[in-house]
Amino acid sequence: MIALFLAPLLIGAAPAPRDWSKTVTQTSSGAFVVGNPKAKVKLIEYLSYTCPHCGHFSAQSAGVLKGKYVRSGSTSVELRHAIRDKLDMAATIIARCTGPAGFFAATDAMFASQEDWLVRGMQFDRVNAGRMGLYPENARLRALADGAGLTDIGRARGLSDAALDACFANEADTLKVVVMADAAWTAIRAAAPNDGGTPSFVVNGKPYPHADWAALDKVLQAAGAR
Repeated sequence: MIALFLAPLLIGAAPAPRDWSKTVTQTSSGAFVVGNPKAKVKLIEYLSYTCPHCGHFSAQSAGVLKGKYVRSGSTSVELRHAIRDKLDMAATIIARCTGPAGFFAATDAMFASQEDWLVRGMQFDRVNAGRMGLYPENARLRALADGAGLTDIGRARGLSDAALDACFANEADTLKVVVMADAAWTAIRAAAPNDGGTPSFVVNGKPYPHADWAALDKVLQAAGAR
């Protein structure tokens, strides 16, 4: 009798929709992708952590892009590094050090505090450039990250000093980032030969080099983002 009473409830209960913003994969080139691998809309963003426009885009887009379009499964977002300077590379190493599970949250944290660590990092580099010039490249980047406060962001995301040391010493991944960045700048300049910069976007294979969030949102919706 109880089973008969419960049967209609069980039949009518729909499973909760999957949250695709928790799904992160990594491409063979080393880029991280969040969202449904079979999403109808595939967005590529070329970004630089020291780019103020990238920070603005991150803040303006997050609620809808990741909170709605990616979450629903209609859209995936692939972030490709377009390195601009030493601070950018230091920030990139730390963000990537958090791995697929932590990368996108670390990226958001980098942009949320960009105004602070960017100023600190430039000041530190200006004062200590001569001394750091004597260091090996990975040690220079680590010292710059420490001076800027970037390593504090990494620690707040759960990275230990040992993990940070290992990531700054990981020459294979650093080389992968350099190769990715070279390819990114080639693509950016091809899309906007006279004034290409970051952030720059590709939606389903078509470049949108100068789109702000308001303009890109219209493109995504037209492509099927929901």
